[in-house]
Amino acid sequence: MESRKRALGRGLEQLFNSDNLDLEALETQIYETTSNEEIIELPLEELRPNPYQPRKTFKDESLDELAASIKEHGVFQPIIVKKSIKGYEIIAGERRYRASKKAGLKKIPAIVRHFTDEQMMEIALLENLQRENLNAIEEAEAYTSMIEKLGITQEELSKKIGKSRSYISNTIGLLRLPKEVQKYVISGKLSMSHARTLSKLDDDEEIVKMAEDIIENKLPVRKVEIQTEKEPKKREKKTRYSEFEYVENLFREKLDTKVIVKENKIEISFTNVADLNRILEILDIKEN
Repeated sequence: MESRKRALGRGLEQLFNSDNLDLEALETQIYETTSNEEIIELPLEELRPNPYQPRKTFKDESLDELAASIKEHGVFQPIIVKKSIKGYEIIAGERRYRASKKAGLKKIPAIVRHFTDEQMMEIALLENLQRENLNAIEEAEAYTSMIEKLGITQEELSKKIGKSRSYISNTIGLLRLPKEVQKYVISGKLSMSHARTLSKLDDDEEIVKMAEDIIENKLPVRKVEIQTEKEPKKREKKTRYSEFEYVENLFREKLDTKVIVKENKIEISFTNVADLNRILEILDIKEN
């Protein structure tokens, strides 16, 4: 049994250290190296969600369908958990856990394994990205959290989760939107494509107005893009240093953030540490 555990540990480390972590491969590795004796029944009351779980909302309809299946057939695949100070933290299988509670179960089959906080964070994000899409804001917050807490670049994150760097950068950019508009994205009233287009604007009041117009009139993304492309001309009348506007636009296009040139200074806006690191990465500025 001890040799089995050592082999499992090496296998997991190889998976986590690879450029592209595949959740299917990770779970397969665990299930294939777990004996029936290692699968235990844990009381649902002793379980709690992964603290790094990026999903804030779960669709009731989807959970109800899974709960009905579990009530009739039981839980086919054990969840994976980590022992904590009080009870267990769910590494993979939170939907099965929630659906089991809905189905009225008291216990659930589980496999106990040790994971670091960094690995728990990666698994939580991957489970949602690969199994059931996060909304765009949850996804942006998850990327930001991983970059900050794991101390990695957007390029490293892109390789790890199999997304392009530009996609990650664009998604994180949604966090610059006013909270009111972010709520529209979370509720599904505003698509990620619409939100992405609006995130290029500087004026929060204008962004909110355009978001409401999109929702009310069901505007297609292309029409919104055309409208936002006209924004620099509108700003030119208000901009005191309009002779530098072409430079500001070049910076905005390159850095995907608000840039102002005035009084022989260049002001570059950022929303948080992860966004600042993103800008530094684009400019190829590294700590010596």
